[in-house]
Amino acid sequence: MIGKYRFFVVYALLIAAALFVFLHGDVSVPVARPLAEVPQLQGDWKMAGQSRFDERVLEILKPTDYLSRFYRDAEGHRVSLYLGYHGGGPESGPIHSPKHCLPGSGWHELSEEDGEIVIDGKKVSHVRSVYQNGSSRELFLYWFQVKGETLDNEYALKFAEVMNSIFHNRRDSAFIRISVPFEDDQDKAVALGEQFIRDFYPHIAAVLPQ
Repeated sequence: MIGKYRFFVVYALLIAAALFVFLHGDVSVPVARPLAEVPQLQGDWKMAGQSRFDERVLEILKPTDYLSRFYRDAEGHRVSLYLGYHGGGPESGPIHSPKHCLPGSGWHELSEEDGEIVIDGKKVSHVRSVYQNGSSRELFLYWFQVKGETLDNEYALKFAEVMNSIFHNRRDSAFIRISVPFEDDQDKAVALGEQFIRDFYPHIAAVLPQ
């Protein structure tokens, strides 16, 4: 009987939380600093290009702001960076998970595992996945970020957004994805991607709100 009451209490709390989030308006939170301040030159990395999405893509992604660049190191290795910021207001949409977007673009997943890097005492949790499209293979390292915390799955992201909405009246979040094309040496691709995170994470964290 006690277990039954506990179920109803938890169920009622979830309904109350859902109603609260639905009925009240969240504040749109701006970035802490312009995303363009993420450096074009950092360590051995130099920006080799950047792109802007067309209106059709932006209508789907609905970021408040974003950065899409690719870099090369001194040996010519290419790494791409996408940083999508969603301010939480009515003009921004939800983050789209790569689990849904990549297969829709012709990529199929070969492997996935959780990763973690410690940078200046800060744990950066991320997903490490490999996808293939035809003969092309690519490593994707990505995470979600809410109030300075890195999250490696969609459920943790939704929970953080709800808690942030309830207690702080904001639902801003960010999606960060690093991609490394490779042929045979996956371990080398992982090392390159994680080194890129070590070099750029402090700058990425600096432009996002805490």
